[in-house]
Amino acid sequence: MNYKSIIIFAMALSLVACNNEKKEETKKEGGMPAMGMGMGMMNPMETVEISKTNPLVMLKLAGELKPDQQTELFAKVNSYVKSIRVDIGDKVSAGQVLVVLEAPEIQSQVASAKAKLEAQQAIYLSTKATYDRTMKANETQGAIAKDALDQIKARMLSDEAQLNAAKSAYNEIRDVNNYLVIKAPFSGTITSRNVDLGAFVTPMNKEPLLVVENNSKLRLNLSVPEANTPYIKLGDTIRFHVRSQPQEKYVALVSRKSGSLDLKLRSEKIEADFINKNNALKPYMIAEAVIPLQNSEPTFFVPKSAVVESGMGVYVIRVENGKTKNVPVSKGRVMPEQVEVFGDLNEGDKILKMGSEEVQEGTEVPNKPHNSDNDKK
Repeated sequence: MNYKSIIIFAMALSLVACNNEKKEETKKEGGMPAMGMGMGMMNPMETVEISKTNPLVMLKLAGELKPDQQTELFAKVNSYVKSIRVDIGDKVSAGQVLVVLEAPEIQSQVASAKAKLEAQQAIYLSTKATYDRTMKANETQGAIAKDALDQIKARMLSDEAQLNAAKSAYNEIRDVNNYLVIKAPFSGTITSRNVDLGAFVTPMNKEPLLVVENNSKLRLNLSVPEANTPYIKLGDTIRFHVRSQPQEKYVALVSRKSGSLDLKLRSEKIEADFINKNNALKPYMIAEAVIPLQNSEPTFFVPKSAVVESGMGVYVIRVENGKTKNVPVSKGRVMPEQVEVFGDLNEGDKILKMGSEEVQEGTEVPNKPHNSDNDKK
């Protein structure tokens, strides 16, 4: 019996010990972490003093490379493809014949207009010769009646008008006939061919017969956010690389700015020219560009956390006479931890490091705000 009593007593002690351990754990979970969190939290009323600086901010943008020149060549008249003298990848020179078309009805009209022109020229020359002889004979006053002279002159003027009309008709149909020979508008490369020998083509074709591109110079197209457009000037240098060649670095010069903002993106389109030596890059490659943004004078840069964006607008919270005051600002250049702001700010102003729309304007700020670092000491 004594042995059993000892066992029961030992079990009771074990149960009491377990209960005490659970209470200790519960106490730790309920109270200690809250203290720890309080020690690690940033003071919401911590302030920073602002001053003007002029750092070089690097803007990273994705862009696209486009050919300096590109044109799609279509047939201008209904015709058939007689010969194709180039193919994809061929280098061509300005004025080089690329495709020859044929249209029998047009060629027949050209021959007819030419014959009519030659006939009208003969008629006019005959009438002009008659007029010249008559005028010479009339050098003796009264040799030829005035009515006869007027009739001869009117006939000559009529024939001259008909000759001019024949010339215009011939030139017009000849120009149409010239459309049957398609030439390269500039030097470049054939990048697309969508036609075969004997095919019937019209100006209404959806696809062009050929596409010619000048890839010796490429244009880097970028869309620059509105806040950054004032810092980019013509002639500025842009460094970039393409995703397929991340190890290679290239340089382009800003050559054109659109001068207007895109309605949807609120950005300005800029183009930077790049001389494509050895055709190292291809049109429509995606480029990762880095643009240096340097202001002409120092400005205010504040922590990103200090800027509040709400329904009331964009502002920072300045401390004046121990109370908060909302100061509207507009944002400029952006750095990893800071953002440029413009507004009614002065050197030495103190603003809340952690801006929040929950901080009401006029809230009192302690002279010596609680600092979490001191608690740790």
